[in-house]
Order: sequence, then C-alpha cells, then structure tokens
Amino acid sequence: MMKLKSKKFCRGSFKFGNGGGNNGNVKSGEKGVGNCNNISEIKWELRPGGMLVQKRETGSSVGEGMIIVRVSTVSQCHDISIGATSTFGELKMILSLVTNLEPKEQRLLFKGKEREDDEYLHMVGVKDKDKVLLLQDPAIKEMKKLHGLASTTQHIPTTYHTISV
Repeated sequence: MMKLKSKKFCRGSFKFGNGGGNNGNVKSGEKGVGNCNNISEIKWELRPGGMLVQKRETGSSVGEGMIIVRVSTVSQCHDISIGATSTFGELKMILSLVTNLEPKEQRLLFKGKEREDDEYLHMVGVKDKDKVLLLQDPAIKEMKKLHGLASTTQHIPTTYHTISV
C-alpha cells in the first residue's frame, strides 16, 4: 500500500543571488529566500466512488448542498428537498412520510432504470429539479389486495369516519 504525503508549497517572489539590480538586498515588501509565510497543507477527501481527491476550499463542490428532486407517481407529483450526496434509500425514507408507502414497497426509477437503495444521487447524475419516477412494487401491491379482501369480512365498527375529498 502506498502512503501519500502532503507537500507544502510557498507562493511568493524570491530573489536568488545578486541579480535584479539591488545587489542582493531584499526590499521591505518582498519575500526573501526561505521566507515562506503562506504555507498551507493539502487536505484530501475520499469520494463515495472510492476516489481520493484534493479537497476543494473555494466555492461549493459538485454534489454538496441541497437539491430539489421532483418525484412523480401515477397521479401525484412531490418536490422533495434532499442533500445531493444522499442515497436513493434515504430518498425512499422521506417519500414514505409523504406517500404512506413503506420504503420496501417503493421502486424508484431515474433515467429509465430502477435504482438500488445504496446508490448515491450525485453519482448517478441526479441534479436540481430532476424528475424521479416512483412506482409501487407490484408484488406487494397484490399482497395488500389479498389481505384487504380478507380484512373486509372482519369489519370492526368504530365511531370514526373517513372523509374523502
């Protein structure tokens, strides 16, 4: 296994030897040889794909921050705000609160392919305002219908009524 070391670089103007017309004297505003006031250490980050890259200091890097994903079902559309580096499994957890479907009942499709729970949104290419299709798993839907028929014969009377809008 190879060990990576950070290199320290110094930015500044240097005067080597007696050249430059000032006979080797360094002016008060200039930096001399070995005077390295601007030393910074390189910071590394491990991306979800397993790549080791230099960490960006300025601006926001790709995949950081919150994005809005438009999740479309057959009859409804939901705008979900989620972190760009989240997984599809985390998106399913948020959708379970909105749609009343358990995460194991949901199938998420992006760009025509069903996505696994451990896939990252930014690694697949989901960006702000992109559309993801939500479908209910047909096998679980069928099981619910069978259990629904069995439960209709055992109706328990309550004082609560459901109002449909």
